[in-house]
Amino acid sequence: MKRTTNEVDITVEIGDGTTRIDTGDKILDHMLRTLFFYMNRTARIEAKWDLRHHLWEDTGITIALAIKEKLSGIKRFGNAVIPMDEALVMVAVDISRPFLNFALSYNDDEGFSLNLVREFYLAFSRTLGATIHVIQMAGQNSHHITEASFKALGKALGEAIQPSDRLESTKGIMT
Repeated sequence: MKRTTNEVDITVEIGDGTTRIDTGDKILDHMLRTLFFYMNRTARIEAKWDLRHHLWEDTGITIALAIKEKLSGIKRFGNAVIPMDEALVMVAVDISRPFLNFALSYNDDEGFSLNLVREFYLAFSRTLGATIHVIQMAGQNSHHITEASFKALGKALGEAIQPSDRLESTKGIMT
């Protein structure tokens, strides 16, 4: 999957057997390696960008597009509660329609920006067409809270995109 705009040039390949992530933002690289590790998927991601905001938002869009093109006959739901030191974060996913409940809170430090994390999740949720709840249950450290959220998202997504032989909807359709 490739996304090229006047602001970014991002390539995402999922499941090619190797993980290599180079966005030029060490924090985003760390979070994406964490996400795919806990999804139990490999990924290759490369990016060129003008502003970090555009990078985080458009990376969320591009990853969601890459996942979406591979979806069919899935379990639909997934959730995880992840501790990381003093932080505890819960993520629940329903791949059916877009909605984001983003309840993380911390003071930005060490290059971690709550706004950038929120933009990634918003873009990802909208583009994938997924309801995602990201709820901080404990924690103060921006690194620990952010990383716990990406670990939990990875676990929840890994569960939600597992194959299912039945249509996971009492309505008979997914939207």
